Amino acid sequence: MPRETSFEDLIAEGAAAPVEGWAFDWLAGRATEERPPWGYARLVAARMAGVDAALDIDTGGGEVLAEAPHPPPLLVATEAWPPNVLVARANLAPLGASVVAVKGDAPLPFRAAAFDLVVSRHPVRTDWPEVARVLRPGGTFLSQQIGPGTVRELSEAILGPLPPPAHRHPEHAVAAAQAAGLTVVDLREATLRTVFHDIGAVVWFLRKVIWTVPGFTVAAHRPALRRLHDRIRAEGTFVAHARRFLIEARA
Repeated sequence: MPRETSFEDLIAEGAAAPVEGWAFDWLAGRATEERPPWGYARLVAARMAGVDAALDIDTGGGEVLAEAPHPPPLLVATEAWPPNVLVARANLAPLGASVVAVKGDAPLPFRAAAFDLVVSRHPVRTDWPEVARVLRPGGTFLSQQIGPGTVRELSEAILGPLPPPAHRHPEHAVAAAQAAGLTVVDLREATLRTVFHDIGAVVWFLRKVIWTVPGFTVAAHRPALRRLHDRIRAEGTFVAHARRFLIEARA
């Protein structure tokens, strides 16, 4: 963005841009994030080609699933946020996938042992007993999850110092998977450099990734946004670090 663009104009842009779906194209030229080395979308596409029935939990706008060139005969996705359901149905229609609107804390609306493969990218939470229930014997759960303290630097820039993160630790996911009767066969972790070039990108990101600053609004957090804007102007960028882990478990 041009350096002369005002604080008010930047936050207005970030506040007005749509956030439906789970694509981040709006940030092109305004923010970047390193990708995990394992290539989650490629892994999912490869697994989809070798099964008969698959489920994507918390599909967002279906963006990752839509990249699978050889979908299985039965392909289902779930999504809890109503605006995303419409986006996902449009994105996944060419694959013949069904998108089921669900409530976030409700059990999965599928019979037991219905799927060979269950996948989930950045789930809000993982209901491990439900994942185990809908997997067929020998089936696989593959998920890329948000790690503890992800983009913590950004959270603290808005909220101030925070206590150590208590949730989303990979070892907790492993223990929960095992408690549900699954066998964890792969666990990988990555720390990814995330760079914001203007405060408009920050505003849009906080509106979309709502757990970064719970209850975020421009009005409530304007002083902190102004301080961060001045810091970006002085330093050129604001750098945070996203944390991700890949977990694979078998029924």
